[in-house]
Amino acid sequence: MTMEQVRQAYASVAELYIGLFGTSQQVHADDLAFIGRHLAGRPGTVLDLGCGPGHLTDHLRSLGTDATGIDMVPEFIAHARAAHPDGSYQLGSFEELAVADHSVAGILAWGSLIHLPPQDLDGVLAELRRVMAPAGRLVVAIFVGDEVAAFDHKVVTAYRWPVDEFSERLARAGFAEVERLQRPSEGAHRPHAAIAAVATEG
Repeated sequence: MTMEQVRQAYASVAELYIGLFGTSQQVHADDLAFIGRHLAGRPGTVLDLGCGPGHLTDHLRSLGTDATGIDMVPEFIAHARAAHPDGSYQLGSFEELAVADHSVAGILAWGSLIHLPPQDLDGVLAELRRVMAPAGRLVVAIFVGDEVAAFDHKVVTAYRWPVDEFSERLARAGFAEVERLQRPSEGAHRPHAAIAAVATEG
């Protein structure tokens, strides 16, 4: 599976996705608090990678963060710009960011890495580390399982990760975990975890 296939899959359901998930009110309060703890008001630009409809980018901006949303789905970017005209939204991919080395203060990747085949994760994390300023903060959300495994996500194939193993991948890329949040399945929501990590020296 390629990121182009992921883009096409989300483009085909963009209107439905926006209706279901397009506002911060549809995000669990604990998740919003976790995001805010680590990214609110950071001194510098924060990238919301895979920003979708732009609701979390807008939430970060409401907390005093200079946040820019980036997504590879034109339909999402068009909606985000219309719904949040004061915000900054750009077409792009986390596989190759048009951003200078060590130039961003933080990155939010909330559920946006879940479709990456496991063999591609390290390369993307290296790209995130490339653009991160010293002591920059990364916040990611993933689906959780006992082993790395693909599953039939409602849009397109996604992957579960053991949280410790994903944290080890972060460490390998130059990020040190500082906090994690785990929540079991709730109704139709699968078990997921959020990890906050800081860019380490070197």
